[in-house]
Formats: sequence, C-alpha cells, structure tokens
Amino acid sequence: MNRKIRYGMVGGGRGAFIGAVHRIAAALDGQIELVCGAFSADPEKSKQSGADLFLPPQRCYGSYEEMIRTEKGLPADQRMDFVAIVTPNHMHFPPAKLALENGFHVLSDKPATFNLSEARELGALVQQTGLLYGLTHNYTGYPLVKEARDLVRSGRLGKIRKIVAEYPQGWLSTRLEESGQKQAAWRTDPARSGAAGCVGDIGTHAENLAEYVTGLKISELAADLTTFVDGRLLDDDANLLLRFEGGAKGVLHCSQISVGEENNLSLRVYGEKGGLEWHQREPNTLLVKWHDQPAQIYRTASAYLGANAATATRTPAGHPEGYLEAFANIYRSFAATIRARSEGREPTEIENDFPKIQDGIRGMAFIEAVVASGKANAAWTKLSV
Repeated sequence: MNRKIRYGMVGGGRGAFIGAVHRIAAALDGQIELVCGAFSADPEKSKQSGADLFLPPQRCYGSYEEMIRTEKGLPADQRMDFVAIVTPNHMHFPPAKLALENGFHVLSDKPATFNLSEARELGALVQQTGLLYGLTHNYTGYPLVKEARDLVRSGRLGKIRKIVAEYPQGWLSTRLEESGQKQAAWRTDPARSGAAGCVGDIGTHAENLAEYVTGLKISELAADLTTFVDGRLLDDDANLLLRFEGGAKGVLHCSQISVGEENNLSLRVYGEKGGLEWHQREPNTLLVKWHDQPAQIYRTASAYLGANAATATRTPAGHPEGYLEAFANIYRSFAATIRARSEGREPTEIENDFPKIQDGIRGMAFIEAVVASGKANAAWTKLSV
C-alpha cells in the first residue's frame, strides 16, 4: 500500500476536546490522513466542523450512518480505511457496529461501549468480520510503560506479588456540570456515561495499565464507591482491592474530587526480586528498585532500553515526550497493522501492539463488577468476562 491510511471521524466537532487530540495523534507520523467525518449529531454543526478542517463539503456528513454508507460506495482508491470514534460513551457502540458490518476497521475512544452486553456483541462481530478494532487506552503508548512491561515479561522482577494503580483528579470537586461545561456534563450523566462516572472515565485507564504492564488479569475485586458532590448522579471517587490471576494482590483508587490533582496516574509493581514505579506526570522516567542493589532510573530515549520502548520514542534524550506522542503510538501501530494486512503479511509484534476489543470487554466487565460490588457494600465480586 503506497499511500497514507485514510480515516473518517465520528464526533469531535466544534467544542469537543478529545477529537482534536485524536486528529493530532493520527497526523503526527505522516502515515494517516483524515478524509471525511460526521463530527456532530447536528448535521449543520458537522458540516461546519468539517469546513474548519478544510475537508471537501461532500465528505462532511450529517450523520455517521450517511458517512459509512456513502464511503462504502466510493471507489477503493478514495474511500476511508477505518473509522475513528470520539463521541461520548453512549455513542461508541452504534457507529462501531455499523462500520464493522460495512467492512471498515474501527479505532474507538474508551470505554469500548456503554455496557458489557454491547462490548460482547462487538467482540463477536470483530471475530466474525475479521476486521481490526482498536481502543485508545493511550497510556500504554508511553515508551517507558512498554519498557516496564518488558521488564516484567523478562522475569527479572520475579513473580509479581503486589500492584498499586492510582488515578486522582480534582476537576470535578464541585458540581461543574451545572455550569454548562460540556465535558463535565456528559461524564456525570448516566444516560451518556453509563453505569459509572469516575470509574468508567479514569478507573478503566488504571485497570488497563495494570493489566498491560503485568500481563495479569483481575479476577475479582471489592469496591467502595462514593459520590461526594451533592446532587451528582454517578460516582466521583472509588477505592478498590484487587485479586489477580496467579495470586497477586492489588490496590486501585481513582478520584475526580481530589482537590489540586491533575491527571496523576501512577503505577507501582512489586515482584519477588524487584519493583518498578511510573508516573504519568513524569512519563520519561521509570524507577526500578531492587532489594540487593541501588535503585535504577531509566530514561526515555536511552540506548539501554529495549526495542519496544525505542520504537515508541520520537525525540532525543532530554526532550520531553508525553500525552500526544503516546496517543500517536496507538494510531501508528493501528495503521501499520492495516498496512501489513494490505500487503498480505502478518504484522510484527510491535506493529500489533495496541489495545483491542478484548481489552474493551475487560474494561466493561471491570466497570460492571465495580458497580455491583459498590452496591453490595464492597462485597468481593468476580469479573464476568
């Protein structure tokens, strides 16, 4: 395939936050181009948003249904290759389903769907069609997160015993949704966010990061959910105990009422021989700890890192890489896998390193288990994957 990978976007129009992030990430490596979009449920706003991006008027669609069906009818050398979905949670499943049914790959913002039932249906459809489905758990795209995963895989830390994942924010410490702030409004609305608020929005990132780095799956959990802000309909704070397959134990807390905190995602993993520590606010540093020697500081772009971390690195040592580059790594891997398929070859392990529908199903099972446990006074609850 001697051309850029083409995509269409659902959502992400004027006033949206995450759509612009996706577009920057997709464009960063020069491998992908935006060719069409249905940027809003309001057809006029969708067309205006497309015009802002200098897209041809005929490819700025009034709905995702129109986009998918029209694009399917275009010649192969013009139509989009995949659909990027950047809508609120309740609108992840319908366009993903329609895109797969019409022969298009899908890359969706997380969580995969509105509920577990939809995620399972989507998983069956991905298997049936053989098409690609990717999920932007973007924190897995950081170079030193990949290095941390490789350290665990190598066995140097020994058998994993304890995992601590944290994601505190403070931006919803007041009832911001009442001010008309768009991002707060849909995230605190059960009709658009789903059964969980804080847990669905950022708790799933902590869950996915813990499982990605360690390779261990959460088997059951005990969750204490709280809604601190009066009048809010969904949780804004959660404290969890975790049990992993293989015997490891864990702690996960996520919060959107932790005043003064930004996106303070962190992960600590402890094995029999050593441990590691990574913080999203200082993503270019990985601390590796040993019981019989001094702690080591790993830095992005250093020659001693492995191939996965090196491939995910774009700038020389000392030049900060962060959120947008990690997002871009998901897009680059997804596009590389599409390209490999078009060339009739199997993608490499590095090309194929992006979150998939199985991660989405696990994320929805995690949310469902957390909500069930919270309603049962933090009773131990198994994940129904």
